[in-house]
Amino acid sequence: MIISVSRRTDIPAFYLEWFMKRIKAGFVDVINPYNSKIERISLKKEDVTCFVFWTKDPTKIVEHIDELKDYNYYFQITINGYDKDVEPLIRPKRKQIIEAFKKLSLKVGKEKIIWRYDPIILTNFYTTKRHLKYFYLLAKELSPYTNKCVISFLDFYKNMVDDIKKLGLIKIDDNKVEELAKNLSKIASRYKLSLYTCAEKYDLTKYKIYPNSCIDLDLIRKISRNEGIIFPSDESRKYCNCVRAIDIGAYNSCLNNCIYCYANKKELIFDNFKKHDKNSTVLIGKLKESIDNDFSLFDSKLKEGE
Repeated sequence: MIISVSRRTDIPAFYLEWFMKRIKAGFVDVINPYNSKIERISLKKEDVTCFVFWTKDPTKIVEHIDELKDYNYYFQITINGYDKDVEPLIRPKRKQIIEAFKKLSLKVGKEKIIWRYDPIILTNFYTTKRHLKYFYLLAKELSPYTNKCVISFLDFYKNMVDDIKKLGLIKIDDNKVEELAKNLSKIASRYKLSLYTCAEKYDLTKYKIYPNSCIDLDLIRKISRNEGIIFPSDESRKYCNCVRAIDIGAYNSCLNNCIYCYANKKELIFDNFKKHDKNSTVLIGKLKESIDNDFSLFDSKLKEGE
């Protein structure tokens, strides 16, 4: 199995103690957000092919990384040039997040650290010029600690529209994409960073920007030193090149509270966080001792090649 930790919420930043307890227990229960069924996922080292961590703040996990020495893993760490109006609860980037990025890279190796500069939003304040400035500054700072950067352009989701309109959003048309791509590529090349896009319709290969696989089978094969690993494509999102993974997070639970986020409604986040129990088998809330008949509780192992 490939375990995603997590596209739905920032487990390394806010729920790391719970995650480490689940590692020790050897399993986690995940409530399907679409049908409320409960699935028991093995976290035993012999069942986990790779963990894929997603976070905006790796500070806490740096101190616990040695506890994952028996597992394969890599990190996708988002660091943008936004202020509190867009990412209201992100901790200071230079003093904390960037330093944690560097420390983690030095511990695990730069090939396991992917920098994400996404999504790119344009407003009268967050202009093309501003993005290029901050991308340059971040690339200069982070390039010794990673080989790869992933970008994407803002996608609209219903639950983010009201908040994001307040920024005075400017539509990112083809011309703006071309301008950004050309100049971002120049900066990335200067600092020897490979540049990729996440689930984008644009063909930017002429700028040496290639479609990414965030759940990346080639990287997983390299990390695990097993070229024979096979997993099916995800196919859940247009233009996505990922292979299938099991996400153990929960929607509406990420305290970063970024206004562009598709996975969280801010009116639910803090109530759900209060329901979190670090000793529970599920991320939010607790399971009843006797599971109701309308739930199915079962062990699941997505075998290689299935």
